Amino acid sequence: MAPSPSVLIVGGGAAGLFCAAQLLEAGVPVTLLERNDRVGRKLGITGKGRCNLTNACTVSEFLENVPTNPRFLYSAISGLTPADTVAFFERWGVKTKVERGNRVFPVSDRAADVVNALRRACAGGQILTERVSALCTETDDSGTVRVCGVCCESGKRYMADTVVIATGGASYPRTGSTGDGYALAESLGLAVIPPTPSLCPLETEEGWCKTLMGLSLRNVSLRMTDGKGGKEIFRDFGEMLFTHFGVSGPMILSASAHLKDAAQGRYVGVIDLKPALDDKQLDSRLVRELSENPNKNYSSILSTLLPAKMVPVFARLSGIDPGKKAHAITKAERASILSNLRSLTFTVKGPRPIDEAIVTKGGVSVKELSPATMACKRVQGLYFVGEVVDLDGYTGGFNLQIAFATAAAAARDIANRRRNEE
Repeated sequence: MAPSPSVLIVGGGAAGLFCAAQLLEAGVPVTLLERNDRVGRKLGITGKGRCNLTNACTVSEFLENVPTNPRFLYSAISGLTPADTVAFFERWGVKTKVERGNRVFPVSDRAADVVNALRRACAGGQILTERVSALCTETDDSGTVRVCGVCCESGKRYMADTVVIATGGASYPRTGSTGDGYALAESLGLAVIPPTPSLCPLETEEGWCKTLMGLSLRNVSLRMTDGKGGKEIFRDFGEMLFTHFGVSGPMILSASAHLKDAAQGRYVGVIDLKPALDDKQLDSRLVRELSENPNKNYSSILSTLLPAKMVPVFARLSGIDPGKKAHAITKAERASILSNLRSLTFTVKGPRPIDEAIVTKGGVSVKELSPATMACKRVQGLYFVGEVVDLDGYTGGFNLQIAFATAAAAARDIANRRRNEE
């Protein structure tokens, strides 16, 4: 049997490392168990290798960008705000900068610098390569269940009266996020919301989306509606991308977080290609283009309004011959053009597989945890932090901030308990 550390942290990703750093700073001994041969593998590839580590916004603005259980997060985010996260990393040598959408990145644009800062912050602890396969618990005469350690695949057992589960979700399984934490929670009878992909690209029914593969649209707006009742579930302005399977890009990733049951054909996306113009202005613009260029083909008129790659696709969708002269465009055809400019529609076939998702929706139910401490209500000494919990936000640094804030909440509670016991 291995020596008994004060605190065991299972998982060496963003949440596990941050929790360890906070505990060590408070003088609490820590042993971190990571299944990979190195910590921070997923963190090292986030933000396309640049690591969007938080979002420079207020607590209220932050919670507006968390579609799943935002009220539960209030205490944790208030306890470690985005500004606190920036201060922590700058204290450990990572200078930061703020980019579009208040996204915070290292000045170096290197995710490795964020990982290395956390490694330095955890230098006083012990990091072991172990995959945890089971949690050890004991029940006293009053029926109170307490955690007392973990069992590993290697056959080793590590005993401790405090265990923090920071194993991540089920996205990017090649980095070690394979849902281990869900099984550990379920083994104790804790409720786990089935994991589904979030912040992921979407496959579409329409072939024309695939025809536009590689085309990026900027400064467009997107509405996502639920076909069950026609209710709008998401609206945003920004960028999107057409792919070989459908659609992707920042707006699409955020929209995917709202697809609770992405049954084929249930959700419909509506793209406004000219959101900066109201209906009257858009009509006037089209009338002007047609009247000033009466002998130009319809496709040439479209090229003044749309990216070249979209012109033949748009012409087909509007039902107008691309070679038709501008002066011959009828009022009804002009209405069709305006309708498609304002409401280019695609049908969601479903999300891409969970291993392509940036984060996982679902996980350990927040009903099992204390929002102020992330402590398990039914098992004393047990905590769940980060993506293993049923919490997820939009793109823009919100999910890493959730990981850091929940980890810090657990660390504060553990450190306070240790002080009270002394």
